[in-house]
Amino acid sequence: MIPFRDENPTRRFPIVVLAIIAANVLVFLYQLILPDPRGALFVYAYGAIPALVVGSIGRGDLVRELAASGAPFTPPDPIWLSIFTSMFLHGGLLHLGANMLYLWIFGNNVEDALGHVRFLIFYSLCGAIAAGAQILVSIHSSVPMIGASGAIAGILGAYYIKFPHARVRCLVFLFFFVTVVTLPASLVLLLWFLFQILNSLKPAAIDGGGGVAVFAHIGGFLAGWALIRRFEPRRRRPILVDWRRR
Repeated sequence: MIPFRDENPTRRFPIVVLAIIAANVLVFLYQLILPDPRGALFVYAYGAIPALVVGSIGRGDLVRELAASGAPFTPPDPIWLSIFTSMFLHGGLLHLGANMLYLWIFGNNVEDALGHVRFLIFYSLCGAIAAGAQILVSIHSSVPMIGASGAIAGILGAYYIKFPHARVRCLVFLFFFVTVVTLPASLVLLLWFLFQILNSLKPAAIDGGGGVAVFAHIGGFLAGWALIRRFEPRRRRPILVDWRRR
């Protein structure tokens, strides 16, 4: 089942969502034009490597390896900033396309609800918490984590709370047949989350086996679910005037 559109209008133009999509696409195009092995070295320089973030591997070791390889890349300093740079890296066109599709479908309404600045902070915080969740279960891993899916999972968690009854149109594949169904957002997102839980039970999930950091998805979704109410703009209370005559 693949969602491709929701029936949930917005009032504001989603400028931050579009800017994030544009930034991800531009970074991916840059990755594509890098000759081998610089493309892989670019990922190692700016991806979030759990063992590096927690200090099991020194940043200087990575800097020396990159210099020895002739790569003109310098990892972030301090190294924990790689948690944020990793959100703009993707491992392939399908990885990028799926993430940006989910961001566009669900992100515009969350941005509309929070406002542009709050949304950007919320998105970044969810991405950081998501990365932290994966790092906690793969603390000695030297495999770089890349992708915006942790931050986008936070958007899904927020959407689940804010717009559970919104209608989402999905492609459903039944053997050789493809059909379109319209489902409530709460069901679509709950199924997505349960799928992540099932994937997390696989032994390879701890080290990001299969190329998917499922604990980042779970952590990001729970972060968005828990934090969305705290990020909502406060509504001003109306001033009550006492009109009693004296």
